[in-house]
Amino acid sequence: MNGLEGTKENLVLGIDIGTRNVVGTVGYRTDEGKFVVVAQTVREHVTRAMLDGQIHDIGRVAQVVSLVKEELEVQINQPLTEVCIAAAGRVLKTVTCRAEYIYPEESVVTGEDIHTLDLIGVEKAQDLLSEKNDTNYKFYCVGYSVVKSYLNDDLFTSLEGHKANKIAEDIIVTFLPEDVVDGLYSAVGQAGLSVANLTLEPIAAINVAIPENYRMLNIALVDVGAGTSDICITKEGSITAYGMIPHAGDELTEEIVQQYLVDFQMAEHIKLSSTVDEEVTYEDIMSIKHTVSAEEVWELTDKVVDRITSEVAEKIIELNGGQTVSATFVVGGGGKVHGFTKKLAEYLDLPEERVALRGEEVLKEVTFLQDDIKKDPLLVTPIGICLNYYDQKNNFIMIRFNGERMKLYDNNRLTIVDAALQAGVSNEKLFPRSGKALNFTVNGNKRIVRGGVGEPAVITLNGKPANINTPLEPNCNVEIIPSTKGEEAKYTINDLEEYTTAFMTFIVNGRLINCPKFLEVNGVLEPSSYEIQDGDIIENRGFYTVEQVAEFMDVEVDLDEDIYVNNRIASMDSLVYENFSIEWTVKEYHVENASYYASEEQIKERKYQESLRGASIGLGNYHMMSEEKNATLEGQTEAIQDENINSKEQQNISKSENNDEELYFDVEYKDCDNFDETFDEEYEKTDEYNSIFRKENPREEGVDLEISYDLKKNLDEDKDSSYNVNHGENDEAEEEKEIIVTVNNNPVTLTDKNSYVFVDIFDKINFDLNNSKGRGIVTTLNGRDARFTEEIHTGDKIEVYWKEM
Repeated sequence: MNGLEGTKENLVLGIDIGTRNVVGTVGYRTDEGKFVVVAQTVREHVTRAMLDGQIHDIGRVAQVVSLVKEELEVQINQPLTEVCIAAAGRVLKTVTCRAEYIYPEESVVTGEDIHTLDLIGVEKAQDLLSEKNDTNYKFYCVGYSVVKSYLNDDLFTSLEGHKANKIAEDIIVTFLPEDVVDGLYSAVGQAGLSVANLTLEPIAAINVAIPENYRMLNIALVDVGAGTSDICITKEGSITAYGMIPHAGDELTEEIVQQYLVDFQMAEHIKLSSTVDEEVTYEDIMSIKHTVSAEEVWELTDKVVDRITSEVAEKIIELNGGQTVSATFVVGGGGKVHGFTKKLAEYLDLPEERVALRGEEVLKEVTFLQDDIKKDPLLVTPIGICLNYYDQKNNFIMIRFNGERMKLYDNNRLTIVDAALQAGVSNEKLFPRSGKALNFTVNGNKRIVRGGVGEPAVITLNGKPANINTPLEPNCNVEIIPSTKGEEAKYTINDLEEYTTAFMTFIVNGRLINCPKFLEVNGVLEPSSYEIQDGDIIENRGFYTVEQVAEFMDVEVDLDEDIYVNNRIASMDSLVYENFSIEWTVKEYHVENASYYASEEQIKERKYQESLRGASIGLGNYHMMSEEKNATLEGQTEAIQDENINSKEQQNISKSENNDEELYFDVEYKDCDNFDETFDEEYEKTDEYNSIFRKENPREEGVDLEISYDLKKNLDEDKDSSYNVNHGENDEAEEEKEIIVTVNNNPVTLTDKNSYVFVDIFDKINFDLNNSKGRGIVTTLNGRDARFTEEIHTGDKIEVYWKEM
């Protein structure tokens, strides 16, 4: 116990916070197992700050605890900072279960192994209680006792030092509502003390009142306090049951208050004096003095004693499997009232000598350095609280995690992440998670839009910012607000770099028409507002068909009349590109005053640009070729004619198969703003385009074709380019990275990220982080200790396993 050293021994402070009294004891245990009390003091509550073993007024109880602490500090001449306490209360729950621990190979059982086994049992009992809890209470473990121990399934009295493949134990675990425990912690905390160990009052009492060599007998221990009567049963060498009833000495005091018209303090004086004196003198609330005989007081309280002993006996028989016990020991101040042991013996159907107060007889192994201390049943529980520190401290520390009390095995390396793992907090709640990414392709190239990044977990230790690697402190308060997941990626066609302008311009029957620029998604044209979905296949299309232009303009074209595209015969399936002209005959306009016509400003700007270039751009007007070009063109035409297909049937077959050997004229097209704004490569491969230059489809008279042999392509994106889209920004692609590491001698492949940290491996391996069972987790990276947030790379060797005790 840190900071509590006296002479050469460690001192332990135990405080029994009872309903009526607060008893403080400071002492130490010798190597021979005897307990030496260095200092002790008793203080009564000034008011009824506690009822039935539960604190009602934390502030007033803290004041009394502070006085006890200060008096003891004066006696030992050194400060006290930690305390052992015991709990009691109306609602006590007990769970009996079996805990097992299997070694990977035969091993020598150590003390740590046994402590781990205890914790496994406590956790299992907690789970069982949670399943059956039909109340609104949240329960906290306040103590446990091992009933039986097993070595390789054989019953053993002690496991430590033996070799075993498996150890097991039957354990009885006691629970109280968390508000009872919280009240105790708050009271001692306000008194400047932190809790070193917590136990249950009957557990503390039995360690003193019933030595282990007595526990082969079927014995009941009753600790009668002021507010509760705590009960435990022993049989066949173990503690087999715990119980509690909310009736004790204060009910006798309340009866005296009503009869003698006195306050509670004076009634308590009358009750205690009647057990040692023949007459009792008191003063009532009217300031009148009275003297009554002890026998009169006994007669007054007889009915209450009868009722309490009756209920205690019923509880003992219930806990003992429906039958009475062989003997009963009574400790605590409430058991000293006249007639208590006699009536209890009657209800238990036992001889009077088998129900007895235990005080001096059970304190033989206790030495008091103070001469004025009398060995009394009142001191059994306070000394038992101190002794329990040695028996069940087990190197555990207690903390509060997100409002819940938690007991952790202290390996001197505990951090917040250890508490989070034991509490079942997954790593997803500790680390920020990205929202779902959006995967799609644009012109055959993969694109990824990353989801939004979530917020990391907010971690505090005692109200101050911390992280998962912050060391834990005894009785600290850890709060973790789980991390959040980012928003799912969202992206529209308008966000794509390929989508350069909002409209395409065509000349329809001599008028400029604005058509929205579309991209083709999964074979379907979509507008700029289209929200891209995961897996979409997007192709950039810088053209419309004549039919699509008609649909957009909402007009009905007369199909009996010729349709011209750039002054050439065309069909409804012909492709039209930016600045192409369309001539058709309209049967019906479904929309009047359509908004797709170019504005006056657009028209003026276009005419201005045409005047600067000295050409009519996009209106189907072509410059005449030079004579030299004409001669070259005619020569190439003759060559094509000589090599062309001889029969019409063969020509149709070649056309239907889209023959790769189709020949084009070496001509120049000068009707675009620049050489990059020409036919799309896809348009070059269409039957419509090639048919223009076949022998059997001669050019129309008066139409001068100026299309270059190179046919410069108007592609919106180079096929080899790739980039990643991150949070709505068009940056260079951040390729997903695949790494291979070795985990516990097995190769593990990690994908889907561009970098990885140690904790990512838990998504790929079969390792239950919730299965600690009191053990510490060992994590190594390339032979050294690893941190959960440490970056890992291909070839790293990783080990993850529970530290076997």
